[in-house]
Amino acid sequence: MDIPTFSTRLALVAVCGGLLLGCGSSTPGGSGHAGHRLAVVAAENFWGSIAGQLGGSEVSVTSVVSDPNADPHDYQSSAATARAFATADYVIVNGAGYDGWADSLLNANPSSTRTVLDVADLLGRKEGDNPHFWYSPTDVENVADRITRDLESIDGADGAAFARQRTSFEAALQPYHARIAEIRQRFGGTKVAATESIFVSMAGALGLDLISPPEFMKAVAEGNDPPASSVSAFHEQLQSGQAKLLVYNRQTATDVTTTLRQIAAQQHIPVVGVTETMQPPTTSFQLWMTAQLADIENALAAAAPSPSS
Repeated sequence: MDIPTFSTRLALVAVCGGLLLGCGSSTPGGSGHAGHRLAVVAAENFWGSIAGQLGGSEVSVTSVVSDPNADPHDYQSSAATARAFATADYVIVNGAGYDGWADSLLNANPSSTRTVLDVADLLGRKEGDNPHFWYSPTDVENVADRITRDLESIDGADGAAFARQRTSFEAALQPYHARIAEIRQRFGGTKVAATESIFVSMAGALGLDLISPPEFMKAVAEGNDPPASSVSAFHEQLQSGQAKLLVYNRQTATDVTTTLRQIAAQQHIPVVGVTETMQPPTTSFQLWMTAQLADIENALAAAAPSPSS
């Protein structure tokens, strides 16, 4: 049975500040002065939340992919999205093949006054690498630093405000970092499984031993059928009780991953769902992530005593 989630309860709470919707008035390469705000477009709402907090009142953020019931890999761009990309002062895309539709829109709507941040390029990653950068605490910090530098470059007059907002965002991230450190201290070394590569970076940050077949996780994340040998190996890991927790992606369930959840339930292995985009869409990046981490910690605590105890 799935562990009841704190993130589900969070959906009942109205939270402000994470996701700023709408494309506000701006001038190409403009500043936050004279009533103009920088028009920022983020391909995904987790980057949009971070940009909104770092930009504050000096920016207006449009986050494109935010549907909690859709697979972000299947997103089809619209005329409204194309217009937003064409008129933006600043665009943030994930890259590494995760949001190829965004690259197509940028190429179709060239602008000499638009600044583009490709997160994969910033991090030195390429297509074929694990593209779930927002599940890596280190990558998140590096992206936040770069967004601040970009905003300061585009709108130098508001540089002091952007610097203050970066400091405030770092403070807002402290519960997120603290929860990661706590899980690592309590459960570091615990063997866990995940249905796809979305959890790989976070498992590393938590000090967990992710034993799922890598070829299985990569195939599912890319929407492909995993090799039969990896499916058999994964089943054995669960049936033998090697994994103490199963993490799955709520937005990309398949028959294969549903079967894994069923096997985990039969073996009384806790199951925790995570999502690719912020849930609920009106929350902030850090509240979303911290809620998921709380679910993971509670599941690990329910599965077995801490290895260090």
